[in-house]
Amino acid sequence: MTIPQPASYCIDLHCHSTASDGRLSPTDLVARARLQGVTHLALTDHDTTDGLAEASVAAAAQGLTLITGIELSCVWQKNTIHIVGLDMDTADPVFAARVAEQQQNRWRRAEAITTRLKKVVRGCPEDIQERATAEAGGDVPGRPHFARVLIEDGLVSDFGQAFKKYLGAGKPGDVKAFWPELAEVVRWVVEAGGIAVVAHPTKYKLTATKLRALVADFQEAGGQGIEVLTSGQGRGDLGFLSELCRRQGLLASQGSDFHVPGPDWCELGKIAAMPDDLIPVWQRFRRPVGIAQVA
Repeated sequence: MTIPQPASYCIDLHCHSTASDGRLSPTDLVARARLQGVTHLALTDHDTTDGLAEASVAAAAQGLTLITGIELSCVWQKNTIHIVGLDMDTADPVFAARVAEQQQNRWRRAEAITTRLKKVVRGCPEDIQERATAEAGGDVPGRPHFARVLIEDGLVSDFGQAFKKYLGAGKPGDVKAFWPELAEVVRWVVEAGGIAVVAHPTKYKLTATKLRALVADFQEAGGQGIEVLTSGQGRGDLGFLSELCRRQGLLASQGSDFHVPGPDWCELGKIAAMPDDLIPVWQRFRRPVGIAQVA
């Protein structure tokens, strides 16, 4: 059975608001998505669902379908991996408690980032965590919020330099030690009735062999999908991930991973066409997006 991709839909299942490390409020994010032609949107803030209530009101006003979502941090073989949860019951009390615990992990991480930056950044302000928290609107600050403080104080020239010197992968501000294991996080999503998806699989810089091993462990834990289409993909990524989807019988997801207005390559709804022979994750939502199957 082939599930055709309809021209009448624009589906973006990965984006961020000010509830985590995005620059737009949930309301403004939904409005921008609608302007970009998005018809179905999942708000997937990092380790929180706090933006979903506001986004739901905005989506109803804009005539846009909102999918419940979250992007959860976890660890697999000492690598930080992100799992997108889609269409889960966010009111489930067990799931809510687990997300609250994850938020505490993020605060501990923010404190660790603060300690490390103060050691390695000459002239690092003593109040960097407080200012990063203010940049986050009072929520848990992530690395982009710390970067903004460094830029404001002239300690780095821009985000690129901030991440290259202090906050990127393998740098002092890249703190990984506070996340639960992959299998545990996948279980959280599945037990809340949702679908677990490996976010941006090629961004972890794993070898093809390692990525296949990650996917195998993910599936064993109950995971069902991977993002085959996301921003910043390299040449050949779509082909590789599509084939991985086919071979492993995975659902295919897609999302812009939008954080800030400006960069055209990660704009809301700006997603390449998904291969027709993949099974889209939205066909397995509790209320599937209305795409008829054809023989």
